[in-house]
Amino acid sequence: MDRTFGSLVVALAFGPLIASASSSGPPAFKWPARCILGASCVIQNYVDHDPGPGTRDFNCGTLTYNKHSGVDIRLRTLRQQMAGVDVLAAADGKVLRVRDGVIDQSVRVRGEAEVKGQDCGNGVVVDHGGGWQTQYCHMAKGSLAVKPGEAVRAGDRLGAIGLSGMTEYPHLHFTVRHDAEVIDPFVKAGTTPSCGANGDGGLWDPALGLKGAYRARVVLNAGLTTAPPTMAGIESGDVEQAAARRDANLLAYVRAIGLKAGDTPGLRLIDAKGAVLAENELPTLDRDKAQHLIYVGRKAPGGGWAPGVYRAVYQVKHDGKVVLSQEFRATVGP
Repeated sequence: MDRTFGSLVVALAFGPLIASASSSGPPAFKWPARCILGASCVIQNYVDHDPGPGTRDFNCGTLTYNKHSGVDIRLRTLRQQMAGVDVLAAADGKVLRVRDGVIDQSVRVRGEAEVKGQDCGNGVVVDHGGGWQTQYCHMAKGSLAVKPGEAVRAGDRLGAIGLSGMTEYPHLHFTVRHDAEVIDPFVKAGTTPSCGANGDGGLWDPALGLKGAYRARVVLNAGLTTAPPTMAGIESGDVEQAAARRDANLLAYVRAIGLKAGDTPGLRLIDAKGAVLAENELPTLDRDKAQHLIYVGRKAPGGGWAPGVYRAVYQVKHDGKVVLSQEFRATVGP
């Protein structure tokens, strides 16, 4: 992924991803997108730390894929992306290269052959001195706000998150390199990842509060709606616009990322008086899931639903222990 950038080949170096500090040291990187981690955006994938054909993120988890070279900051829906989410310079520097003009379309629709040589899509490379560079990929066509040779400060707008290049969903692929070697910004310079440590903040500005921010499993979308949802409808944002109504069927849905083999997802729908209307516990997963959809619902009763607050409770268990739990609500009006 992201192995070419314009007509220039970007070298990817894999193996133990240990950040060797330069004489000037690495920058303290700011968050490269105008979104709030865990609220308006999530991390879909981290840097792959396995030098072979296997995969391992910095926390020895599964949120990566073979030779993945950066951090994928994913938006929750296409509707959010189309509204505009800025890509920001992670540190002071000078723009080295840019590319624009690649259309925003999922590779599932466009086909891999059409994006060959344009894996990164529209993007920017910024040099920060001391051998440190950052790369920003999959930006929106026509959104780039900088040119080669231009000086930027941390937080300056570079463009907007898009759907260009080798991607199936709107996200920013953010890569850090030192002397052309891929560096994981979640790992401090001169150290190796510590499995299960959940991260010490790495190269990020401590003010961001990313120490301990790693989440092995994440709810990407959840809500109450009126008809069985589809992945396409959730991805577009159309399902999130569907509100619960007294006279309509009532369904709860959750799309989660990072579920593991051995996980057992379940979802309960609870009425305004606390009674369970419907429950769906799926079979234990036989393999890891990059994303997973579950929903449960009931037909509207005669006369409609009683007004009040309806709840849904989502739980994922692993070996009998709850490893992810989230409750969400919607008000059914009079």
